[in-house]
Amino acid sequence: MEKNLTSGSVFRNMLRFALPYLFSSFLQTLYGMADLFIIGRFGGVDAITAVSVGSQVMHMLTVMIVGLAMGSTVTIGQEVGAGRSRKVCEAVGNTVILFMAVAAAVTVALLACVRPVVALIATPAEAVSGAVAYLTVCFAGIPFITAYNILSSVYRGLGDSKSPMYFIAVACVINIVLDYLFIGVWHLGPMGAALGTTLSQAVSVVTALAAMRGQKTGMVFKREHFRPQKRVMAKMLGIGIPVAMQDGFIQIAFLVITVIANRRGLHDAAAVGIVEKMIGVVFLVPSAMLSAVSALCAQNIGADRHDRAEQTLRYALALTFFYGLAVSLLIQICAGQAVGLFTQDEAAILLGSQYIRGYIWDCIFAGAHFCFSGYFCAYGMSGISFLHNFCSIVLVRVPGAYLASRFFADTLFPMGLAAPGGSLLSVLICVAAFIWMRRRMGKNKIPVEDVGAGTF
Repeated sequence: MEKNLTSGSVFRNMLRFALPYLFSSFLQTLYGMADLFIIGRFGGVDAITAVSVGSQVMHMLTVMIVGLAMGSTVTIGQEVGAGRSRKVCEAVGNTVILFMAVAAAVTVALLACVRPVVALIATPAEAVSGAVAYLTVCFAGIPFITAYNILSSVYRGLGDSKSPMYFIAVACVINIVLDYLFIGVWHLGPMGAALGTTLSQAVSVVTALAAMRGQKTGMVFKREHFRPQKRVMAKMLGIGIPVAMQDGFIQIAFLVITVIANRRGLHDAAAVGIVEKMIGVVFLVPSAMLSAVSALCAQNIGADRHDRAEQTLRYALALTFFYGLAVSLLIQICAGQAVGLFTQDEAAILLGSQYIRGYIWDCIFAGAHFCFSGYFCAYGMSGISFLHNFCSIVLVRVPGAYLASRFFADTLFPMGLAAPGGSLLSVLICVAAFIWMRRRMGKNKIPVEDVGAGTF
């Protein structure tokens, strides 16, 4: 189960880690895509809007959990790279304790606030009941979402990105079958979509636990490893909290833009919801690079191989740039056909085509700052990632979308351009921070004991 990423070809190690992560992320995204696709075949625009709005809220919660789990991935990866087995077990045990508490608190709080959440994001009146039903079921399933991401973060910290891929593959197949059953046969609408997602996520957790018990992990856990340790939790939270906050701000920005679109009308809301789902698929490659860079760099930093960490970053930047350019050019040609896969409403297709033609250029710039974020997190400097995302959202993305909506009432294209504009600012901040880091380290050297301090 444990994979050493501190030797051999950097490029091959990165691909071996990133490709399974990419495929598992695709399958996880397919959850929401399947919900939207199937609800679009058996429901109307109101049902599509309910699921798209509700799934955006759930996506926000999920990415914040994943962001918080980044602290565990990096901490475990550094200890694996340094060859400290006892500390690996401590990090795993403290991860379990920490996230069990987080899951319980978040579930109770959100179940008590379903209707206020739906009202807060200005859900169109026609879609309110469906959104409430969808979110109630999904909020009840938060413990399963949290458990899956805990297990995935542990596996990836150990250098294994294949096992989470297998777990999510099983769940994805079950989700599609349940969606057709709940939505197509029993006509449960948005609630059926949520039931399919939640139950299939529970299956992925059971599968992961069963596999972990049957695998030889090389680790021997004792009761003492599951006792909260201030040092271990402080390190994980020092890395994870800024990442979770940055991801939260990004998703809040998406929700604000959703609110802006919702106030333009039902068709605008449906178009933006569909495009956000499509962007989620397109961004799987940059997301895979972020995870690969953070995991590979963490192990190499733990082994005091800082040259390999920087080499990992450079390969990732090159890959994401060429990928982003190719996808952006392709979407300019077939935007209408792509949006038309999710709805037959001509107005929604037209508006969605406009929005994605502007938005898609973000794939180039976001890919770059995702790679930098993984690099910064591996060094325990996740505050840099939080800073550039905060500036991007507050200074460009949200105000840009708002102004575009006000001054261009007949098209969503200018609203789409707000996203790449914000990411361009992020890239500039990341480049400046990278130069500062290299100078501070002195030819990219830094004492291993200082890594992960969470300072910025």
